Amino acid sequence: MIFLDAAATTPVRREALEAMWPYLSGEFGNPSSHHSLGEAAAVALAGARSGVAKVLGCRASEVTFTSGGTEADNLAVKGIALARQLADPSLNRVVISAIEHPAVEESARYLERVHGFAVDVLPVDREGLVSVDGLRAVMRPETALVSIMYANNEIGTVQPIASLASVAREHGVPFHTDAVQAAGWLPLDVKALGVDALSISGHKLGAPKGSGVLFTKGRLRVEPLVHGGGQERARRSGTENVAGAVALSTALGLSHAEQPEQAARVSDLRDQFIDQVLATVPDALLTGHRSQRLPSVASFCFPGTSGESVLLELERLGVVCSSGSACAAGSDAPSPVLVALGIAPETAQTAVRFSFTSTVTDAELNEAAAAVETAVGRVRNLASPQAG
Repeated sequence: MIFLDAAATTPVRREALEAMWPYLSGEFGNPSSHHSLGEAAAVALAGARSGVAKVLGCRASEVTFTSGGTEADNLAVKGIALARQLADPSLNRVVISAIEHPAVEESARYLERVHGFAVDVLPVDREGLVSVDGLRAVMRPETALVSIMYANNEIGTVQPIASLASVAREHGVPFHTDAVQAAGWLPLDVKALGVDALSISGHKLGAPKGSGVLFTKGRLRVEPLVHGGGQERARRSGTENVAGAVALSTALGLSHAEQPEQAARVSDLRDQFIDQVLATVPDALLTGHRSQRLPSVASFCFPGTSGESVLLELERLGVVCSSGSACAAGSDAPSPVLVALGIAPETAQTAVRFSFTSTVTDAELNEAAAAVETAVGRVRNLASPQAG
């Protein structure tokens, strides 16, 4: 099997498993407990927090561990916007892009539905890019938060986050970015990016599912969504997942160290794969920006097919990939991300996304590209009137 669905999840790294194992076995203490087992857990948690902070270029106190990227996004969007509105009731607008992950988009809609916020949705161009001038045009005195993702999970387009964050900063508005897909592939220094909040998910990096991080800058207030014992400096109550935090910190540190070399290597392989698919599959349509994209994502529409049928055929040929976001699996509706790019709904339903781990090889992608040609050809033949 050739696994090309790393944007959905990645295999857990051996180093992350080995690092977390003691906190699933002998060192199982609750870090809030005042005895030796609890103190050992607290030390491990603090070490994990410092490890994440080192990669992000922030203080350890600015790192909040969560259950994953979805919770981190929810805490950022709801928590920051609500805290700012509590301090100043006139702050009742949030800005997002038209291609945000549902964790951000639905959080914004919750604020609209329940708390009376207005949601300003920034359009994107045909390559999935947000305009810096477009953001500047929608900024208002009432804007409480801007949230624009670093890199899109379906099409791979990378946004000019530093420039966008600069616009928000000019207006004194906090800027959050969903960096779930970017982590491990793009620089994450929060000072260089200029962001006030940033979300990460462990299982996209080689840590287990159920671990995540939210960075929040300095004294930026965050209204908690989960109440109880006041853990995570009262930002996120609940007994901490010490093993998950240790695994995430380990995987993040390793991927950060490998990032320059692996990003360059996989980018070259990605471009070769894209060129091969476009050259061998008639009418194949690359989605997203041709070069300003994640090293790990190549996504296409194949008009005249069904994306799901192509996926099934590819799996028969030994290639595992997806039709887009795993969070939208089972939906018959065309991808809102692709529709936002101006792609016709019927074409959007032919989408297939290929996403790579850092260990993908040239041979695997050559074989996968040949399988794409075969799979699309078979599906189109079956769909043609002459096929029967």
